[in-house]
Amino acid sequence: MATDVVMPQMGESIAEGTIVRWIKKVGDKVDRDEPLFEISTDKVDAEIPSPAAGVLAEIRAKEGETVPVNSVVAVIGSGSAAVAGPTAPADKAAPATPPAPAARAPEPPKPVSQADGGGSTAPAGRSQDRPLPSTERAPQRSSTGAGVQTSSEQTEDAIRQRSSPLVRKIAKEHDVDISQLHGSGIAGRVTKADILQFIGSGSAAARAGAATPRSAAQTFVAAVPQAEAAEAPKLTPGAGDVVEKMSVMRKRIAEHMVLSRRTSAHVHSVFEVNFARVARIREAKKAEFERAGAKLTYLSFIIKAAVDALRAMPIVNSSVDGDSIIYHKDINIGIAVALDWGLIVPVIRHADEKSLLGLTRAVADLANRARSKQLKPDDVQGGTFTITNPGVFGALLGTPIISQPQVAILGVGNVEKRPVVIDDAIGIRPMAYLTLGYDHRVIDGAVADQFMSLVKRSLESWDPGAS
Repeated sequence: MATDVVMPQMGESIAEGTIVRWIKKVGDKVDRDEPLFEISTDKVDAEIPSPAAGVLAEIRAKEGETVPVNSVVAVIGSGSAAVAGPTAPADKAAPATPPAPAARAPEPPKPVSQADGGGSTAPAGRSQDRPLPSTERAPQRSSTGAGVQTSSEQTEDAIRQRSSPLVRKIAKEHDVDISQLHGSGIAGRVTKADILQFIGSGSAAARAGAATPRSAAQTFVAAVPQAEAAEAPKLTPGAGDVVEKMSVMRKRIAEHMVLSRRTSAHVHSVFEVNFARVARIREAKKAEFERAGAKLTYLSFIIKAAVDALRAMPIVNSSVDGDSIIYHKDINIGIAVALDWGLIVPVIRHADEKSLLGLTRAVADLANRARSKQLKPDDVQGGTFTITNPGVFGALLGTPIISQPQVAILGVGNVEKRPVVIDDAIGIRPMAYLTLGYDHRVIDGAVADQFMSLVKRSLESWDPGAS
């Protein structure tokens, strides 16, 4: 008996996933819950387990292909089942024979194409000679031209409307009606890159989007390539250069960083912190933590100090929504984790309710699951403040970019012994630079420095009895 393998729903706002690689090949035996393929979504990269034991009989979605959730991507057969070669995905089959011409009204004219002269209107990033999935084909209207939708059209509309919360937030801030845009995602779903390109395609186009949404949808197709041509000139690789396409994760990191720079007024404050007291306490508690199955690091102390400062200064634990400030009740700390293939920021939820030991365990758990691709979408959502630790690689300081929609991020430099002046004498102490990147729209320099003073004071006068 055959079992269908579908693209899983990895989160409420996620409508599609990209097949990064197939771990098993057609004809391979598979155990239930054994990793079968790897996907990348808007939120996480993850290895997807097999839903049944048997033989991988058929692969319907190739590596690098993006498909809607719940689409069948493979088939698991019983051990005795015949093995089929790779076949085209079901949603890429040839379109059904259309009704007789007499039964249909003439097709309405399509929006202006890129060349405005009969050229293809294929979404950006998709080969124009590649067949569109069934969910991306133009919907067939009723013969009256009224708003009666077919089931495929309803599916298209549902997918297009299910843009991410971040995309909807950007659209709201710029008075753009997403439902009138045709993006590059499945069924015209508008992605972060699409909305940023539309807004950045020119002030006139953006204003047109606010005033006349339908004409904005037409402008979007024509304006984006022109903006791209002006802002990103084509490069010609030299002899011996290696050209490699960005991974899905790399592209999303790039989009997120550019978005943050455009959104927040970035300012940075740098404080030097003496870690001598923390170093002594860490050495004294190291064995105790190891017996509890945790490795105590400087980062654990920094997280605890930051959490206490956030509780004292809630503006640093806020977000901006238009002309409103949202003060978050929960303190959820994102911890940037460097991976061989990119960067991800899993979140310690309710960090203010955890002890030093609890924070240490949470960091280790999230880092281990990030590196083994076992994170869930919920693990990387809901952060209210982020800490990044480039010091682990030897960096003395950096100026990190804020993770939207947060308003601040703390960068941790390398803790190293340096000569410092103490009571008019020169001594050797473990020192480090801590950098706060903050959004000057809501956090003033004095507030940022007060926050950092709290963090510095907590670390330099740590109570050994504190949990």
